[in-house]
Amino acid sequence: MTTAASDLQLPIDVNGIMAILPHRYPFLLVDRIVEVELGQSIVGIKNVTINEPFFQGHFPGEPVMPGVLILEAMAQVGSILACLSSPELVGRLAYFAGLDKARFRRIVRPGDQLVLKLEMLKQKAKVIKVAGQALVDGQLAAEAELMASFA
Repeated sequence: MTTAASDLQLPIDVNGIMAILPHRYPFLLVDRIVEVELGQSIVGIKNVTINEPFFQGHFPGEPVMPGVLILEAMAQVGSILACLSSPELVGRLAYFAGLDKARFRRIVRPGDQLVLKLEMLKQKAKVIKVAGQALVDGQLAAEAELMASFA
């Protein structure tokens, strides 16, 4: 595990994540942060379970995690990186400001563990741009560049 701050305790569990992000169930899509290099990169985990409310309708008999929620999970991990790197952002709402180069490479199903790897491309005041990958069993499930603006 990599950190740039000696006082950062890893892994960060869901309680620590909720102290950083305003998201709550059923829209909190990050379970754990396992690596952080402040201002540079972060790795988060999302355990995908059949109990997720979206699986009731997406799709009955063939549960698939919606791609937009994979992107949201990536955005939440990127927001955690921004907040850890700039503590004045903690607790603020982060709004999607842009999405580039999004590609979906693999279906994500209940029982999968998403490993969400994000790298900071830019951080200026209250705007961030991150490049991210979502992996399952080492295979690329999704990738994108995401921008967010903090309220």
